[in-house]
Amino acid sequence: MQDRTSFIFDLDGTLTDSVYQNVAAWKQALDAEKIPLAMWRIHRKIGMAGGMMLKNLSRETGVDIDEKQAERLNERHAEAYDQLKHQIIALPGANELLETLDREKLDWCIATSGAMATAEINLKVLGLDPKKINLITRDEVKYGKPHPGLFVAAAQKMGAPIEECLVIGDAIWDMLAARRCKATGIGLLCGGYGVGELERAGALRVYDDPLDLLQHLDEVAAFP
Repeated sequence: MQDRTSFIFDLDGTLTDSVYQNVAAWKQALDAEKIPLAMWRIHRKIGMAGGMMLKNLSRETGVDIDEKQAERLNERHAEAYDQLKHQIIALPGANELLETLDREKLDWCIATSGAMATAEINLKVLGLDPKKINLITRDEVKYGKPHPGLFVAAAQKMGAPIEECLVIGDAIWDMLAARRCKATGIGLLCGGYGVGELERAGALRVYDDPLDLLQHLDEVAAFP
């Protein structure tokens, strides 16, 4: 392993407390299109690639979602999410964790399955300028999670071997994508998934939130 560990962070539910705003926004979008789906089922899809999410929706609801309706759903979701942005806060320890990595000169990148517009809402909460950090959004890769493309692109941006990166995420989609590109997955509980689910998806360790990870950073990070 390299002397310094590189970190790849998911955004929603990992650094910001925004999963349930995402769920509510999707529920509003689906209701507007008269597609019935319980909120708990929506929650299970947060972080999944948009195309796969729509395929899952079609299978579970029996509704054939065409390209135009998919576009409307995405637009309605973005509008609803923007209306809820005032509720979004940084998760405990998120800023302190990133500051610690900077201080220790450990590279990090944020790789989000959201578009730039959604990412900017969350980055603002964290006080981060998207132009001054390593950032990969869904717009920049062909496939979203659980395809590993986001994380591979993040590693390339940092100039780090993907096999020597830690992927920090709150969803099974993060852990599955990390496993597929041979990165090491570290799960966080702050997005609503359980310890067993994250471990079965490939998480090497599971912590409560960014603060808990920060307090146990020496368990997973290689320092020079």
